[in-house]
Amino acid sequence: MISSQRLRSVIKTLAIAMAIAMPLALAISSAVDARPSSGGSRGSRTFNAPAATPTAPNAAQPLNRTMTQPGAKAPAAAPAANRPGMGMLGGLAAGFLGAGLLGMLFGGGLFSGLGGLSSIIGLVLQIGLIYLVVRLAMSWWKRRNAPAYAHASAAPGPAPAQDQGPMANARSGFGFGLGGGSNDAPLEIKPDDYDAFERLLGEVQTAWSNEDIGKLHTLATPEMVSYFTEDLNANKERGVINKVSDVKLLQGDLAESWREGTTDYATVALRYGLIDKTIERASGKIVEGSDAPQEVTDVWTFVRRPGSQWELSAIQMT
Repeated sequence: MISSQRLRSVIKTLAIAMAIAMPLALAISSAVDARPSSGGSRGSRTFNAPAATPTAPNAAQPLNRTMTQPGAKAPAAAPAANRPGMGMLGGLAAGFLGAGLLGMLFGGGLFSGLGGLSSIIGLVLQIGLIYLVVRLAMSWWKRRNAPAYAHASAAPGPAPAQDQGPMANARSGFGFGLGGGSNDAPLEIKPDDYDAFERLLGEVQTAWSNEDIGKLHTLATPEMVSYFTEDLNANKERGVINKVSDVKLLQGDLAESWREGTTDYATVALRYGLIDKTIERASGKIVEGSDAPQEVTDVWTFVRRPGSQWELSAIQMT
């Protein structure tokens, strides 16, 4: 049989593994993809989570880069942290790890004053308590960041039978054909608008892949172009280039649409296929990604000002 001392050693080893694995998992979950990354502005809704849709039922990540200042006319809560996916959960998890697991390793534990918990049963109980508290904290975090479903006005009637394609559901009013809040005027998104969104998806990815800043200026807001430029310059410093190709929209629907003054906004969930790889500039060797097609889901916000066309205003990953 395994001795009590050996069993205690095994449990301590598992505790160390948990202490190392949890921060690593959080770091991996918040990593940014090589393709155009999260950032931008959504007007007065910049700090509000977009409504969920069938295409993107999970909450979109907060905008980790934005020039919008909190305090716009619509109620907005500032993001808990600059790193997506961490925020309050990261602090709680680190605190529990430090106070619980590391305390056990050095003979203290959660309740160091109770001698009974120094036994093997006490160690198991402490691990169980930490697991329970972390699970409760994660549940609270998910509820806190869950998007509020916006009940929009009556959507337009069904589109003609010949209107098919990835955005067909959105065109027929599926996924909130009309959008707006108490402080914003409602805005109807029409078939031509959806065509523009699909076109921008492909053109932005192509311009990014070609590192064509001039073209990006015609497709996105100056704020978004500044982020694209920052990321492309970082790739140049690393001696790599991110190539995105074979972009094809598979499904899309409208999350929200609204008007602020004379400016129109539309937030759209997009699921699309693509090939995403990062190669060395000198050798052409693939260092990240592959030639294999993959599917991703993002939430893109577009803005249209008087006398201009739709432009990309924000990207949020899911």
